[in-house]
Amino acid sequence: GGAISILSACERPSDFAGMVLIAPMVQMNPESATPFKIFVAKLLNHMLPSLTLGSIESKWVSRDKKQVEAYDADELNHHGGLRVSFGMQLMGAAERIERAIPSISWPFLLLHGDADKLCDIRGSKMMYENTASSDKKLKIYEGGYHALHHDLPEVAQPVLKDVTSWITERLPAAKTAQQQGL
Repeated sequence: GGAISILSACERPSDFAGMVLIAPMVQMNPESATPFKIFVAKLLNHMLPSLTLGSIESKWVSRDKKQVEAYDADELNHHGGLRVSFGMQLMGAAERIERAIPSISWPFLLLHGDADKLCDIRGSKMMYENTASSDKKLKIYEGGYHALHHDLPEVAQPVLKDVTSWITERLPAAKTAQQQGL
C-alpha cells in the first residue's frame, strides 16, 4: 500500500496536499534481495511467472494477537503464496520510488516500527534523508511491527494521535461563524 501511495503522489503531486505513510515499502531488503536471488527471480519470471514462493507470515503484521487473528480471517487479504511476477512488480516499484525520491517535495509523515519484518525500515530512513521536501517527519516506534495502527495499544494509540495531529496542523484554519458573517 505504501509503495502504491508514494508512486501515485509522485505521478500526480498536485492531487495531494500531503501524505501519511505507515511502514511503506520503499526499497527491497538487501539481505533478502541479493543479486543472486534477483537473477533467479528474473529467470523464473520468464519461465514460471505464476510460481509461488513464500508468503507473508501474519505473525509479523502486529504484536496484538487479536489483530493477527482479524488479519487471518479477513477474506480481502491474500493468504496464499506470493507469485514470482508479484515479486518482480515489487522490485520495479522500489526502483521507481528510489529514482523519484530526490524530486519528492510534498509534505509527508513517515511512521515505521523498528521491529518491522515486512518492510525494511532502512527504506523509510533513506526516503526521509533524501527527499527535497521541507515539510517531512520520520517517527520510529520502538518494538513496533508493520501495522503500527493495529499494534499493541502502547504503540497504536500514539500512532493515531501522531497522525491526527500531523493532519490537523496542516488543515486550513477554519473560519469562525462570526468571520463568515453568520
